[in-house]
Amino acid sequence: MTSTEPFVTAELDATQWANLEPLYRALIERELKCKGCLEQMLLDRSELDALVSEAGANLYITMTRHTDNETANSGYEKFVQEVAPEHKKASFELDKKICDSPHAEHLDQDRYGVMLRETKTSVGMFREENIPIQTELALLEQKYNQVIGAMSCEFEGETRTMPQMGLFLEEQDRDLRERAWKSVAARRLQDKDTLDELFNEMSVKRGAIAANAGFDNFRDYQHAAMMRYDYTPADCSTFHEAVEKVVVPLRRKLDEERREALGVDTLRPWDGAVDTLGRSPLRPFKNAEELVERSSQMFNKLDGELGVMFDKLREGDCLDLETRQNKAPGGYQYNRDFSRMPFIFMNAAGLQRDVETMVHEAGHAFHSFLADHDPLVGYRHSPIEFAEVASMSMELLTYPYLGEFYNDVDSNRARRDHLEAILMVLTWIAQVDAFQHWIYLNPGHSNEDRTRQWIELDQRFGGNVDWSGFETERQYVWHRQSHIFGMPFYYIEYGIAQLGALQVWLNSKRKGEREAIDAYKRALTLGGSKPLPNLFEAAECRFDFGPEIVGELMDAVQNELETIPA
Repeated sequence: MTSTEPFVTAELDATQWANLEPLYRALIERELKCKGCLEQMLLDRSELDALVSEAGANLYITMTRHTDNETANSGYEKFVQEVAPEHKKASFELDKKICDSPHAEHLDQDRYGVMLRETKTSVGMFREENIPIQTELALLEQKYNQVIGAMSCEFEGETRTMPQMGLFLEEQDRDLRERAWKSVAARRLQDKDTLDELFNEMSVKRGAIAANAGFDNFRDYQHAAMMRYDYTPADCSTFHEAVEKVVVPLRRKLDEERREALGVDTLRPWDGAVDTLGRSPLRPFKNAEELVERSSQMFNKLDGELGVMFDKLREGDCLDLETRQNKAPGGYQYNRDFSRMPFIFMNAAGLQRDVETMVHEAGHAFHSFLADHDPLVGYRHSPIEFAEVASMSMELLTYPYLGEFYNDVDSNRARRDHLEAILMVLTWIAQVDAFQHWIYLNPGHSNEDRTRQWIELDQRFGGNVDWSGFETERQYVWHRQSHIFGMPFYYIEYGIAQLGALQVWLNSKRKGEREAIDAYKRALTLGGSKPLPNLFEAAECRFDFGPEIVGELMDAVQNELETIPA
């Protein structure tokens, strides 16, 4: 019988290993006399792991919000260096205890099967000598965030962040766009050698981790470490080929249409975001408060339950949205596992893509809320491939409610821009994933080898853009993709998920919005308690990313584009 008494409380300071070690040691040494004893140990461990996870989350959030704050940085570093390594050791001992327990096979396999499979994988791949290397990699990722977060441009008489510079790339004045693009590119190149050296160091350490675990290369190690049970590296190559065959021609066709509409000889890197009909840029909101208010109205109209969840974020100090200097790049939603209150971080500058980021990260937060009922913290997180379905589906399901930000004409513009961007995103995902496969299958390559490979892949997957005179800038575009530095091989998931999200969207058009959203929410409530294909099935989607489904979904995108007024 399981206990109703909490094993830990929020008052415990989980940033200090001295406070945690006795509790983990008690779990490791606990006698398991029966199946019920094992289940209670799993629940107690889950509470403790959730508290540690949230402590790390809060430190990470603070550090990324203020990359120049010494206290924030030192607090995160201390956790990474002192708590995380000891936690990994204790986690291995507990995982092994679970796997070795004779009671494990008597657990309800429908309930615990996914957890037990992942636990066995973790035990099989654990190497204590990898812990200090993983700590070093976490600190190198922090350094990457600091380098990127410190970037800014002096432009038009003001100091501006990189996201703020994106505003100028939507202006009709081509000379202004060119100057803005050159300013950003020049600033990024200032740190190219630093970032190359940083990545080289990361790559060597990752190779060592793989070798220690008995793998020939880091690609194969990471595929196993990320619990990819339902597809192989060869399947990733199939996705690359499907995108090259089906999506790349569509993207290049759109690029040619853009070139003709703009009346230019060639499409340059600063021509991709401007409206081709000469209209002013879309400006959906003026500040973070307006973004939050309009997003709330959108979600409440889409679905009352989702609206309530979003409003909980508003009221719970769970949002940091506006761009500013010395703030880490990009956007994320972070689960805070003990309080079960997600946090959304982004760099909004007043662009349509900021609205897309808002609904994307809100989709992750909805997933967190809908799965937070599960007492096992591991089941409150789903495989990344499905976690991104939760977020990307929101980008599409909110189409009918863009009127909260725009009039009808601009709502159509936003929908068209987003659908066209999906084509670009899929080709970019294939390029980034193929690049990472090459990097880790070719250890010891030089910086020059790597840039040559990047250009080859850009020629394979890229658009019809003229980079003449900016060949060096083109070679280092990959430096902007934080996943390559901090989360290796976490990128193909976006492609797989995009195909799932498009299916959710098509379900809303074919079966009706209510049925599609209900299926979406039912699937999200499962968290990570079911295998990946079952999660897709619960959302009434197929888990497939071969050429047939890519072609089918791209046909649907093309058909939709034809119905949207210019």
